[in-house]
Amino acid sequence: MITAAPAAVSTWAPLRSKVYRALWIAQLVSQLGTWMQTVGAQWILVDEPNAAVLVSFVQTAITLPVMLLAIPSGVIADLVDRRWLLLCAQSSMAILAAVLAVSTATGHTTPAVLLTLLFLLGCGQALTGPAWQAIQPELVPREQIPSAAALGSMSINVGRAVGPAIAGVLVSLSGPTLVFTLNAVSFVGIVVVLALWRRPAKDRRLPSERPLAALQAGTRFIRAAPAIRRVLLRSILFIAPASALWALLPVIARDELGLSSSGYGLMLGALGLGAVLGAIGLSRLRTLLTPTQRLSTAAVLFGVATAAAAVLHVVPIVLVLLVFAGFAWLLAMSTMNSTMQLLLPAWVRARGLSVYLLVFMGGQAIGSLLWGLVAGAAGPVFALLCAAALLACCAVSTVWLPISHNAENLDQTPSAFWPEPQLAVEPDPADGPVLVLRTYDVPPEHLDEFTSAMAFVGRSRQRTGAMEWRLYRDVGVLDRYVEAFVVRSWAEHMHQHQVRLTAQDQIREQAVAEYTNGADRITHLVAISPH
Repeated sequence: MITAAPAAVSTWAPLRSKVYRALWIAQLVSQLGTWMQTVGAQWILVDEPNAAVLVSFVQTAITLPVMLLAIPSGVIADLVDRRWLLLCAQSSMAILAAVLAVSTATGHTTPAVLLTLLFLLGCGQALTGPAWQAIQPELVPREQIPSAAALGSMSINVGRAVGPAIAGVLVSLSGPTLVFTLNAVSFVGIVVVLALWRRPAKDRRLPSERPLAALQAGTRFIRAAPAIRRVLLRSILFIAPASALWALLPVIARDELGLSSSGYGLMLGALGLGAVLGAIGLSRLRTLLTPTQRLSTAAVLFGVATAAAAVLHVVPIVLVLLVFAGFAWLLAMSTMNSTMQLLLPAWVRARGLSVYLLVFMGGQAIGSLLWGLVAGAAGPVFALLCAAALLACCAVSTVWLPISHNAENLDQTPSAFWPEPQLAVEPDPADGPVLVLRTYDVPPEHLDEFTSAMAFVGRSRQRTGAMEWRLYRDVGVLDRYVEAFVVRSWAEHMHQHQVRLTAQDQIREQAVAEYTNGADRITHLVAISPH
């Protein structure tokens, strides 16, 4: 029987970590600056010819880099020192934001200049995203990762809710230059904290992975990790219909509820308030509900709020339901984000999270576009009701498509438990492919248990580097079985030996050993090119 987490961890527990607390506060300030910048950029373009098209390009310029660079950014974040990567990216973004402020103050911010600088700032965000997510487990204990994910989601939602309201006041008083200046200053806190953080140095006994090989290794990991693929699928199933409310809320505020821009800001504030309340109540919910139940609850609440925004015209009721929607959004985002972080070992964490960020941002961007087209053809009310129906289907589908409930219990600590190969000849790191043969003697009465246990071991081999894996029966020797897997190079096999294996992989191999007789035998074969 599957049960929820037995003990509550306070949402605020990660803030006891000095480095995490400083980075979280700095990130919250930066989120406010980023959303203020978006309002300032849109304000510059409202008086231009084709303003509607240009204003829509603002969001495109910010989000397109994430779509293009999320995966390469994840590879880079796994290959280099993440602290230095974040420091360089945040410093570059501070400089770009300052350039935007100066060019606006001097009257040189044309639409082309504005969109170019926003695109470059978006590239910085894309480069930062996977690395930022990947350092969370370095800053807080494993049991606090769900709380850290909730706090991260809360800061984003608070920035989304409060930043535009502040920017609207400042732009009306002094124009967009002040907003751009404050955004540039908002990066300073993150840069200072990163500069002062003394991240423990890692022992690098092996050469770094090559970028293309690292990309392929990350792809193989996800392909051989059903639990991670399930989280990605659940993300799509929730985000695609949920994006309708975010995309169509301004239209509903104006056309259905008769609200002004300040009323729309109040609706965003209700969503932000819900996110804060969700973060406060998350620790309690984690003791009552499994991750899958939390996702189902979030889909139901967000669906109800989406339908209410379509059919109800009583502003106070809609605002209350939007608070529940903000609560549900944080519940879903924190659950999926923390599950991904808990399932990913350190060596591939940024690559895995980059795929999650791509799914998240892509689902929002493409979903918003599609719901906009549906609203244009059939009206926003119809579009929101369709989205609410899909969210109901999303909730029901958790019965057949649950996510991992024991992610917190998986031990992803690196564990180099394989014996070092006995070599008569030392291969060159680039030599390969490498064929590894492992022989097992299995009593007939344990064959079924052995093959079942080997299925998990096979996925482990593929996650850690094997391009191919198979289990063979030796027909020349009674009760003998041979495992064979291929790794692309000797260097990658050494990474498999020393870096990629975890304590969870060791548990899987120990389960296999229970059904075999005697010690298994291992052979390494390195391919050569015949002359």
